[in-house]
Amino acid sequence: MSTELLRGEPVAAPIHERVAERVQTLREEGTMPTLATVLMSDDSADECFVELKHETCADVGIATRDVRLEPDAPAERLYREVERLGETSAVDAVFVQVPLPDGVSLTGVRRRLEPTKDVDCLHPENVGRLVAGEPWFVPATTAAVCRLLSAYDVPVPGADVVVVGRSDVIGKPLANRLLWDQSGGNATVTVCHSRTTGLAAYTRRADIVVTAAGAPGLVDGSMLTRGTVVVDVSANRRPDGGVVGDVVFESAAEKASAITPVPGGVGPVTLAALVENVVRAATRCNGD
Repeated sequence: MSTELLRGEPVAAPIHERVAERVQTLREEGTMPTLATVLMSDDSADECFVELKHETCADVGIATRDVRLEPDAPAERLYREVERLGETSAVDAVFVQVPLPDGVSLTGVRRRLEPTKDVDCLHPENVGRLVAGEPWFVPATTAAVCRLLSAYDVPVPGADVVVVGRSDVIGKPLANRLLWDQSGGNATVTVCHSRTTGLAAYTRRADIVVTAAGAPGLVDGSMLTRGTVVVDVSANRRPDGGVVGDVVFESAAEKASAITPVPGGVGPVTLAALVENVVRAATRCNGD
């Protein structure tokens, strides 16, 4: 059995083209779509993720603002920055890089985000809209996983999908999106996590396994049934600077019918989905 690589670039490229065209139209109409990123970390991986967002925005003509706070700064300073960006008319979209430092409440950030600018769907209103199937924005990583599965004709309706990871940023939104009664949904979803006993028993019965736990080596080929589709969302930094996912790629590829490489799988599509959300926010902010 040959294993198909679910590469992200071929899926991301047409999204970039559509976004660039829309950005050009908005600029001709007098609107400069602008994303503000907020980083409260000195971790090199977090810095890299933010820089990639800025590079992708530049590629499609979106302006950016780069707000960086020291990780030991008072939480109130972060909260004020988030509120300020929400009130700034020249900023259409706000993205707060997570995880946040110890002692800084994600809940505190959620409540201060302006929902119409919250392009990664953290605000409680946007979470509720996502669960209800009526979102303003689908979180970028969630959208990327669904776009990849669709682009490579992986059937989702009726499929048994195991999501490994229950974070508010990836695991939970993705599980809810896969449950929607519409295109790209109608899956039977099981969410596993760090407290799950006997993880392999769940992954072996799955048609699709999506990992987003941030734990290198968590899933290997012995935990999969032949023919499973594997989507590895995580990008874990190694001491040598390389990036690996949660899945032991070589052994998993021996069992999987299709698998994402890390890097080069979900990541490019996530960035494309983010700039798509920025344009959506800019359009909404300008009343179109």
